[in-house]
Amino acid sequence: MTFASDFSRRRFLSLAAATTATLGIGSTSVPALAQKAARTLRIGHQKGWLSILKARGTLEKRLAPLGVNVTWTEFNAGPVQLEALNVGAIDFGDVGEAPPIFAQAAGAPLVYAAATVPRPRLEAIIVPKGSPIKTVADLKGKRVAYNKGSNVQYFLVKLLEKHGLKYSDVHSVFLPPPDARAAFERGAVDAWIIWDPFLASAQKTLDAQVLADASGVAKNRGYYFTSREFATHNTDVLRIAIEEVNNIDTWVSKNKPAAAAELAQVLGLDKSITEVYVGRAAFGTAPVTQGILEEQQSIADTFFELKLIPKKLNLLHAAPVSLN
Repeated sequence: MTFASDFSRRRFLSLAAATTATLGIGSTSVPALAQKAARTLRIGHQKGWLSILKARGTLEKRLAPLGVNVTWTEFNAGPVQLEALNVGAIDFGDVGEAPPIFAQAAGAPLVYAAATVPRPRLEAIIVPKGSPIKTVADLKGKRVAYNKGSNVQYFLVKLLEKHGLKYSDVHSVFLPPPDARAAFERGAVDAWIIWDPFLASAQKTLDAQVLADASGVAKNRGYYFTSREFATHNTDVLRIAIEEVNNIDTWVSKNKPAAAAELAQVLGLDKSITEVYVGRAAFGTAPVTQGILEEQQSIADTFFELKLIPKKLNLLHAAPVSLN
């Protein structure tokens, strides 16, 4: 080290000490400053209502007085979102019914933050126009594409069960939505189980035919999740986030044409597609109750019986902080 650099270092330290003394900051005050540092809500979302919330910026405005920053990362399916939660990359997001089960089976520190009302018409199994598959029973021995670990996997299990078939009676082809669509278009699979807006897009642009939706089979709630650590220390942030999500739900339910237009712009889709999506959706988001946890427990038990998850789960471990 040269004399000049040593002098510069000593001068920096003396100036820093003087500044600390001037501001009245002692060593015991450093933790206090750290506690007041800005917090961040890292949101992982799929194409949908959270996309509108992001575009509007209302969540950022409400959280700013609390010193909370918001970041957004888009995912194409729930399982990938929950992998991000498991490695500590996000704090909050939206998924379907099944991904939380697989995530907990893998040890993710997941906590349910809120749930939507049932939305069974937002997922369906589709076949190409002119397909010989006319009933669910016709799926036996056929190639069915879907995203592994997503809400539609549970829908498939229960749909087959309702029509006297076993899960093993179909050939599952695990593909994320973009790849599944490509396989569906070129005839590499016989059917595709998918959710909106991918479902509406396939109907409008591929003339895909709905074989069955989840009505009377699965509730298909949407779930908002967080981690136990984030929920414990940021209940104020989560409360505001859920309020803002429900505000979007309320507005969309009362303004469907305008919502379809806004969603089309946000998602980069034709308005005719989002009109179908919005037209069959149900709206409302609220905290998770004991009854909703029991619905999730039923899904977890089904997956364990089918050996789709390695262990039996107790969903009370993922109960919201308010239910513990």
